[in-house]
Amino acid sequence: MSEERLASKAARLRWLERRLYNNPQGMRVVDLAAASGMDRRTIYRDLNTLEDMGVPLWQHEGRFGIHREDYLSTVRLNLNQTIALFFAARLLAHHSDEQNPHVVAALEKIAASLPDETIATHLSRVATEIQSRPARRDYIMVLETFTRAWADRRLVRFQYVASGRSEPEQRTVAPYVLEVSRSEPASYVIGFDPLRQALRTFKLERVLSAEILAETYSIPDDFDPYTLLADSWGIMDEATLQEVRLRFSAAVAHRVKESVWHRSQQIIDLPDGACELILRLAGTREIRQWVLGWGADVEVLAPAELRTEVREHARRMLELYQA
Repeated sequence: MSEERLASKAARLRWLERRLYNNPQGMRVVDLAAASGMDRRTIYRDLNTLEDMGVPLWQHEGRFGIHREDYLSTVRLNLNQTIALFFAARLLAHHSDEQNPHVVAALEKIAASLPDETIATHLSRVATEIQSRPARRDYIMVLETFTRAWADRRLVRFQYVASGRSEPEQRTVAPYVLEVSRSEPASYVIGFDPLRQALRTFKLERVLSAEILAETYSIPDDFDPYTLLADSWGIMDEATLQEVRLRFSAAVAHRVKESVWHRSQQIIDLPDGACELILRLAGTREIRQWVLGWGADVEVLAPAELRTEVREHARRMLELYQA
């Protein structure tokens, strides 16, 4: 950080606040001074100013830090940015199948801070809608634990019931990122599993209990969750890229062509008004339910395994309705 960029007091305070927040173990004044190019007296004055502004600082054995639990961030949005936030809130309401008090509190605070009464009213309605849903305190505690561990870079030990199993097992993970599924109301942690010595993905709704360990970790510089998930249909990365070819009937072709379903997609118009959607995905497990949702208006052309799975589902459905 150059002295020129920290010339104004406002810029110094923003830098100092951000620096302290992102170092949960705290920092010494001498290190803050060296990183900013400012003298120590200026750093001490700026720390006093932050405290006067209500930033919850702590001091211990020569280190200064911020109490994250009590910290409140400030965001200023223009009208178009506010509408973008409202769309995100509506998607969140559609995605959430239970009450999350942190989501409710965040939306209510944002609504209270907005000057536009119309948008503020709608955001409040979204918060009320989410608040009316059933609450599952165990899940909220698990989410809070993984959130704190991710922010503080600490390992988590947890009891996990894997898909297809009835008994829980103890697992440990270094959380690299928290992610939500676009195809189901579910949240996941992607992180390093010390036992398997590899990246693993865990569904938080399957975690029975979790505790933060004292052991810390570092996220590798080359870890990029967005690149990791770029070839996935949702949250799972099955390593091997496969070409998926789907033929949609003329009755729904226009709906298929209205959206970008995946970054790899290619759409070919067919003479009868139908279309073919071609995708390159890291596995087909997650797209199967989406394909089934189109019913008889889609035919799986490839890969053969996915075609067989969908055909088997269709056979079982036919037997069900014939019965």
